[in-house]
Amino acid sequence: MKTKFLILIAMGVSVMGYSQKNEIKDAEKALKGGDAAAAKTALEAAASTIDAADEKLQAQYYAVKGNVYSDLAQKGDETAFQPAIDAYNKVISVEEASGKEKYTTVAKQKLAQITGDLVNAAVEDNNNQKFKEAAEKLYMSYKLSPADTIYLYYAASSAVNGQDYDNALNYYNELKEMGYDGSGVTYTAVNIETGEVETMDKATRDLYVKANTHKDPNEERSPSKKPEIVKNIALIYQQLGDNEKALAAYSEARAENPDDVNLVLGEANLHYSMGDKENFKKLMAKASEMAPDNPDLLYNIGVINMEQGNLEDAREAYKKTLAIDPGYINALLNLSTTYVNEGNGLIDEMNALGSSKADIAKYDELKGKKDSLFKEGATVLENAVKTNPDNQSILSQLKNIYGALGDTENFMRIKKLLGE
Repeated sequence: MKTKFLILIAMGVSVMGYSQKNEIKDAEKALKGGDAAAAKTALEAAASTIDAADEKLQAQYYAVKGNVYSDLAQKGDETAFQPAIDAYNKVISVEEASGKEKYTTVAKQKLAQITGDLVNAAVEDNNNQKFKEAAEKLYMSYKLSPADTIYLYYAASSAVNGQDYDNALNYYNELKEMGYDGSGVTYTAVNIETGEVETMDKATRDLYVKANTHKDPNEERSPSKKPEIVKNIALIYQQLGDNEKALAAYSEARAENPDDVNLVLGEANLHYSMGDKENFKKLMAKASEMAPDNPDLLYNIGVINMEQGNLEDAREAYKKTLAIDPGYINALLNLSTTYVNEGNGLIDEMNALGSSKADIAKYDELKGKKDSLFKEGATVLENAVKTNPDNQSILSQLKNIYGALGDTENFMRIKKLLGE
């Protein structure tokens, strides 16, 4: 009786294996005919029992499955990338365990192809501002090809652009832990026939120059990306509201790149948001000392002060910016805005007054001060119009100020300049 039972089991396995072979053949036939969906359905029929099959059949099954899902991915099914990758990796692991390789070489080639497909799809996603999707594909590319750490770096950048800060932080921390540097040398030479600058590896460049097909060899060094990575970790912690980790990251980032004034500004802004105005002022003063003639820095100091409501300090920073670069449009606009914001700050106080004689007198006083501030803001922009007569941002802001002042004549004049 025991012998018969064993025979029945053996027969069951044999029938099951025969069925799986047919399903795999059906999948191969459907895929060859261009019907990847039908091939997928055929494989699903064998999925529940395939891991009980022998290694040879398993390897064949997963090889076909990889081909099916790879085909689906190439046809636009982005969810098919990971199943294809998993299937090809299963081929490799099964054959490695059995010691017999039949599909491994092709599986590895297919994985390399998928890596390229993922990168190309990520580039397209980024161009279409689908940043989160791009980040996911780039991270998959990195996991497929760990030596290409640049994919992880680009995945982090795309995640930031997509405001997917949790994943961006994970990617940046992974880069930091592996000691990713990202610096390098780009070798170029001018093609004598076309006159175009071409990029190539050093050996090829040197060979072409010796062959007189190229000239003007050049080497461009890209700086280390470590400071940027640590800085972005700090910014993300700040964005996520984890201030203590953000401060620690800023400290590390500044140690990595002590001359980066934007790090000083970022830390200053963080201290202000935490209510630490003393450290805020110290760091802002340090930033000013680090680059006293840098208009962009001075402008950023103005922006941070304006965001914190420090209008006098913001105004001073914008004036310093304009002393260095009189045509700095955003500084002109923001300088004007400091006066408008200060004027708007008086409106609530005006509206809270009553109708007594003293209140009416106070109201008139505040209104006069408000209008004076608005006019000061308008004067800044009128001076800017002299050298930027067609700048729509300047004209639009000037129109709004005259509208708020009730200055119909100047309001209509600026509307005409705007072509309205």
